[in-house]
Amino acid sequence: MGSVTFDSGCTVVIFPSELGWMGLVGSPRGVRYLTFGHSSAQRAANRLAESLGCDTKTGVWRPDLVARLQAFARGAADDFADVPVDLPHLTPFQQSVVRACRQIPPGETQTYAQLAAAAGRPAAARAVGNCMAANPVPLIVPCHRVVPSSGGLGGYSAPGGIRTKRRLLEKEASWALAGAR
Repeated sequence: MGSVTFDSGCTVVIFPSELGWMGLVGSPRGVRYLTFGHSSAQRAANRLAESLGCDTKTGVWRPDLVARLQAFARGAADDFADVPVDLPHLTPFQQSVVRACRQIPPGETQTYAQLAAAAGRPAAARAVGNCMAANPVPLIVPCHRVVPSSGGLGGYSAPGGIRTKRRLLEKEASWALAGAR
């Protein structure tokens, strides 16, 4: 595991998990970026570099969250609802979509149209889809729980695509079943 701090006060941490190598960017206010599913630390770092393009220096950030993400990848139930996100680049509508998405319980899904309604803009299903496709903090903002009204799983931008989305939904459904017993 390694970490790097940006001059802006953001810190990058790269670490292994059962969902592949993860890269996490945090600020003093919360998580700004998360990527996962990479075959190596270098690929995770490259993904972050593509997205962020910043100079860095060494630092440490939220080892407790790193441990939680690793446990989640191993199968531990965690909705990350208490983890603050720092997404100042999002519009007010996108912020409302993120808040509404974080309310979808593990093991459940909502359609893009349902999420649009929950975000206060029922006619904005397409805009919700665009927001979810560009979600910078998957798992913490659980965009994998959002599906099209037409059926199926839709898309997923993490490595592994739909296969990864299905795996996450199946993992969460098993938590719901275990909790119901």
